[in-house]
Amino acid sequence: MSPVLADVLQVSALIVALALVHRPLGDYMAAVFSSGKHLRAEKWIYRAVGANPDTEMRWPAYLRGVLAFSAVSVLFLYLILRIQDDLPGSLGFAAITPDQAFNTAASFVSNTNWQSYSGESSMGHVAQTTGLAVQNFVSAAVGIAVAVALVRGFARSRTGELGNFWADLVRGVVRILIPISVIAAVLLVAAGAVQNFAGIHEIVTVTGRMQSISPGAVASQEAIKDLGTNGGGYFNANSSHPFENPNGFSNLLTIFLLLVIPFSLPRTFGKMVGSVRQGYAIVGAMATIWFVGVVLVTWLEFAHPGTASQLAGGAMEGKEQRFGEGASSLFAVSTTMTSTGSVNSFHDSFGGLSGGVLLLGMMLGEIAPGGVGSGLYGMLIMAVIAVFIAGLMVGRTPEYLGKKIGTREIKFAACYILITPALVLIGTAIAMATGNGESSMTNTGAHGFSEVLYAYTSASNNNGSAFAGFGANTEFHNTALGLCMLLGRFLPMVFVLALAGSLAGQKPVPETAGTLRTEKPLFTGLLVGTIMIITGLTFFPALALGPLAEGLAA
Repeated sequence: MSPVLADVLQVSALIVALALVHRPLGDYMAAVFSSGKHLRAEKWIYRAVGANPDTEMRWPAYLRGVLAFSAVSVLFLYLILRIQDDLPGSLGFAAITPDQAFNTAASFVSNTNWQSYSGESSMGHVAQTTGLAVQNFVSAAVGIAVAVALVRGFARSRTGELGNFWADLVRGVVRILIPISVIAAVLLVAAGAVQNFAGIHEIVTVTGRMQSISPGAVASQEAIKDLGTNGGGYFNANSSHPFENPNGFSNLLTIFLLLVIPFSLPRTFGKMVGSVRQGYAIVGAMATIWFVGVVLVTWLEFAHPGTASQLAGGAMEGKEQRFGEGASSLFAVSTTMTSTGSVNSFHDSFGGLSGGVLLLGMMLGEIAPGGVGSGLYGMLIMAVIAVFIAGLMVGRTPEYLGKKIGTREIKFAACYILITPALVLIGTAIAMATGNGESSMTNTGAHGFSEVLYAYTSASNNNGSAFAGFGANTEFHNTALGLCMLLGRFLPMVFVLALAGSLAGQKPVPETAGTLRTEKPLFTGLLVGTIMIITGLTFFPALALGPLAEGLAA
C-alpha cells in the first residue's frame, strides 16, 4: 500500500469515527448540563467544597468561581512542585525551581501544558498524578463550563443567570471526562502503553552504556492529556515515545481523543439553543478549516520543497519514523488547531510553509475545532463578529439566535479577539528586543525567529506544543510564558462570561424576512472567511518575517 493511500484511509477512518460519535456524545453532554439531578458522588463533592449546586449565578459570580478555583489550583500545584523532594514517590528527583514551578503551575491550570522540563527526569509519581493529572481533568472541565455558560446566554431570555459554576465543573469531570478517560486508558494499555508505579529501571544499552528508564501511570495520563486537549506528556518525547504511543492504533486513538469533544460540543450547543442546525453550521466551519489544514500540511510535507529535503529524498528528519509524514502531519494539524500541545514529531522539523500552517492554526484562536470548551466559545465569538459584519453590509441591526448584537456585545467580542494577538506580538517583541529570544534560539534567521514566535503563540493561545528547538527553561521565558498562559486563558473568559450575561438578559427578537439565516451553508462560508481575514490582518507581518520568509527562500 502506498503511503498516500494509507494516509487517505487513516484520515477517512478518523472522520467516520468522529461523525459516528458526534450526535450521541453531543446529545449526552447537552443532557448532562441541562439536568436538575445530582449524582451521589457529586453531592459528596459539593459538601466537601461547601457549594450549593442549585444556586443560579449571574456572570460576575460565575467568573469569581472560575478565577477563585483556578487561583487555588495554581497555588496547590506550585506547592507540590516546590516540595516534591519531600513527597513519597519522588523517585529521588529534586524540587522544581521557583520560576519553573510557576511556569508549570500556570501551564497546567490554564490547560496549556507547556513543558520546559523533561518529565521522566524531573517529576515523581505524586507530582505527575496528584499534581499534573488532576489539573488535566479540572482545567478541561473549566473550559467546558465557560462554554456552557455562553450557550445558556444564547438560550435564556430576560435573566442574567448562567447556571452554577461548581455544578458545571463537577459534572464535566464526573460524567464526561472520567468515564471516557477510563475507557481510553484501558484501550491504551491494551495497545501497549505503560501503566505502573514502579521505580526507575537501570539497563545496559547495546553500546554498553547505562540508561535510566522511568515508568509511571502513563496510559491514564495519556488518556486525559488528549481527551482534555491538555498535551503535557509523561516523557519529554511526548507522543513520539513508545511508552505513550506504542503503535499505529494508539496514534490514531490519541488523535481521535483530542478531537472528539471539541467536534461534539457544537451538537451540544445546537441542542441547548433548540436548533441542531445551528450546531451543524458551527461544526461545518470547524471541520472545513481543519480539513484544509490537514490537506495543506500533508501535501507540503510529501512535496518536501527545499533543496535539503529534496536531496535527502524526503522531509523525515524529526518526524515519527514509525508512522511517516502523513500521520505526523495529521497529528500536528490536529494538535495545533486544538489547544492540546501533544506531539508525535518535532514541529521544528516541518518545512517553512507547513510550519507556518501549524502556526496559523494556533493564531486562529484554536477554534477548528479548538480546545475542550474554549474551541466552542471561541467559534461563537467569531460567529458574533461575522453576524455583525453581515449586519453592516445590509444596513440593519445584527441578530444571532434571536439576540441583538449591539454596541455592548460587540465590544465584549472585540476585546476577546484582541487579547491573544496582543500577548503573542508584544511577548515576541519583548523577547527579541531584550535578546532573550535570540539567546534561546538554536537556529538563526527566519527559522530561529519562528521558534520564538511559535513559543509565544503556543503559550498565549494555551496550546503547549513547541518548535522543540527553542530553549525555554530560563528565568525570563519561564516567567514571561507563564504570564502569557494565565492572561491568555482567563482574560478572554472575562469577556465570554460578560457577553453571556448580556445576551441572557435580552428578550428574544422574532425572526423577520431580513433576519440572517445563520444555520445555512452561506453563513458557514461567511464565518470561515471572517476568521481568515481577521487572523490574516493581525498576524501576516509576523508570519512574513518567519515561516513565509523561510519557505519562500527554500
